[in-house]
Amino acid sequence: MPTTTPATLSPRKKPRQARSAATLDAIFEATIQVLLADGMRALTTTRVAERAGVSVGTMYQYFPHKQSLIYALNERYLEVLADKVEATCQTQAGRPVAEMLAALIETYWRAKTERAEVTRALYRSVVEMDNEALIEAFARRVDAATTAMLGSAPDATFGDVQMVNLALVTVIFGTIRNAFERNLSQAAIDALQVELLAMCRAYVALARR
Repeated sequence: MPTTTPATLSPRKKPRQARSAATLDAIFEATIQVLLADGMRALTTTRVAERAGVSVGTMYQYFPHKQSLIYALNERYLEVLADKVEATCQTQAGRPVAEMLAALIETYWRAKTERAEVTRALYRSVVEMDNEALIEAFARRVDAATTAMLGSAPDATFGDVQMVNLALVTVIFGTIRNAFERNLSQAAIDALQVELLAMCRAYVALARR
């Protein structure tokens, strides 16, 4: 059964106009700035409102407390990440499987490192939060996109493409997450990316039917 967002973490309302969406963008960016500057413990909706240039009342219209704000920020982050993965999968559809893997790894790695300090801050922000619904929604989108991409490869046919896809995305995403948690140097990250691609290509070579 699909999980749902906990009621206590749901935003009070969703933006329906461009102006409201811009306000929400400002709130999210301000939240990131406060997280980076002062950490999760020092973050409050009042401080975020001041940084975003909005009233506390406006903030409260969307988020009743900081937990709901952090939840929404992580939801936005995962939605953007899923958008990037889906776009890459659509672009790579019908290409050789080795090119697909290289593009997928590059896209995910670049998305995580564009603002590496933000990625790390968001990882830390949900340590004690029930974010299962967010992860499940992200996984559904990514699995659908990557499975369809692999299924379109002209040079590889898999007996169980869903299982092959699960193995690949687990290894790719898990490796990148581990690289962040270990705070590797850029040189080590670059080398690891090369090794990750080689490992995925070797696995695909064995998994082909």
